[in-house]
Amino acid sequence: MNATAIKKPIARKSVRKIKSHLTKVVSAQSTSVNKLQPEEDIRDAVSKLKRERIISTALELFNQNGLTNTTLDAIAERMCVTKPFIYAHFDSKNDLLAEICSRGIRASLDVLNRVVASRGTASEKLSVLAHDFMLAVIENQGAIAIYTREEKHLSEESNLEIQKMRREFDRKFCALLERGVKDCEFKVDDVQLTSLAIGGIISWSYVWYRPNGRLSKEQTASHVSSLVMAMVQSHQH
Repeated sequence: MNATAIKKPIARKSVRKIKSHLTKVVSAQSTSVNKLQPEEDIRDAVSKLKRERIISTALELFNQNGLTNTTLDAIAERMCVTKPFIYAHFDSKNDLLAEICSRGIRASLDVLNRVVASRGTASEKLSVLAHDFMLAVIENQGAIAIYTREEKHLSEESNLEIQKMRREFDRKFCALLERGVKDCEFKVDDVQLTSLAIGGIISWSYVWYRPNGRLSKEQTASHVSSLVMAMVQSHQH
């Protein structure tokens, strides 16, 4: 056999060195990734704060002056920034309007999905839903007011997306009421009508609720929840 064809085994010491080197490389890469992650989180948080600041300023001006009388220049001026600052987060004024108009239904649908996915009886879920749905409306009072007034200015695509969320909300809400009727927890003759009545009572609270009124938002939500449970004749209110 040709001696040159015989490969000398790698010394154990060399193997240990290689393993040690690889461990250091992997550790360094892992440390690098861990260092980048917080920086990415910070960038995302800063971007979100900037976006929220634009939305809150636009919401304020839309409510004060109306959509047509509010320009992106006016929003930028109120914020003491330039228009490119806004364009970095929104493509247009209509894009900004769509975000504001979708906030009420998106928050309400988030509440409904969370409640439906939770444990409990239909009565327990409806009580929590009515309470938290009311809070969602109160906390998005300005956005809902703008949606009601400026809906006609939404693009067809944005309007369809909002309508899709509203239909999903109605469908899931009716399903919850139907479950309560089936389990003999609710006494409801017409589930769809009851759903519309409850939804109307809560949704239209954006018109009459006053932050500095007699009741706090938490007290208001609790009272409305009790009222809703009385409407379905549940004994758990």
